[in-house]
Amino acid sequence: MEGDSVSLNSDIEIKDDDVIQWKFRNTLIAKINKRADRFTVYDDVLDGRFRDRLKLDNQTGSLTITNTTTEHTAFYMLEIGHERQMFTERKRFFLAVIDEVKSVSVMEGDSVSLNSNLTEMENYYRIQWRFGKTLIAEINKRADRFTVYDDVLDGRFRDRLKLDNQTGSLTITNTTTEHAGDYKLVKIKGRRLSSKAFRVSVYNSVHCCGPNEAVIRLVLSALVGVATVIILVYDIRSRRAEQDQAHIHTSGSIEI
Repeated sequence: MEGDSVSLNSDIEIKDDDVIQWKFRNTLIAKINKRADRFTVYDDVLDGRFRDRLKLDNQTGSLTITNTTTEHTAFYMLEIGHERQMFTERKRFFLAVIDEVKSVSVMEGDSVSLNSNLTEMENYYRIQWRFGKTLIAEINKRADRFTVYDDVLDGRFRDRLKLDNQTGSLTITNTTTEHAGDYKLVKIKGRRLSSKAFRVSVYNSVHCCGPNEAVIRLVLSALVGVATVIILVYDIRSRRAEQDQAHIHTSGSIEI
């Protein structure tokens, strides 16, 4: 989420003659030269979008980006080599920074659609859908591949995922409470990336509904309670009035 910190882990231990560098797209943003004992962050590049946000781990070379914004969404490259050699190992990371999570509520057993907001995918579009960190569906338009990974997570999505080949929207059918959680959409177009997030709530008739429905039910319950009190007060007053009238009538009869 925007404003959070994220660590891109190198999963290595730096040797004495190692040189590693981090790139944002093709721009160098951090470098370690272990032999020269130099640890450098270039946080003023790219109009300062990384200024005061980069932290290097001197032992592992992992890179942490603090106070993230959507401007930091991109592919990152870690290059590992030695002082007198070309870089021999490369690792690629994709960072998606999301500024808003859309809440979606669905009754258990119903279907829910997560909209990509694309009217039509272009030939070089690629999209990925993830549940948490697990890839559950993707489209590679250029390769003409439309894939759902419905056997992941012990098959909780088996025979439940439908991809719209034109827009990339994802529908989950016959939902259960196991499908509640955070879903992420990543759209890739060349080097341009964007992302969306959805928080899906699944409710049933026993456990109440989503937040909006819960508020409506609470208000209706309060109104019913008020109406009941009004009826009871009216009934009590009516009975008292009848009793008073009967008492007056009885008193009058005795006097006569």
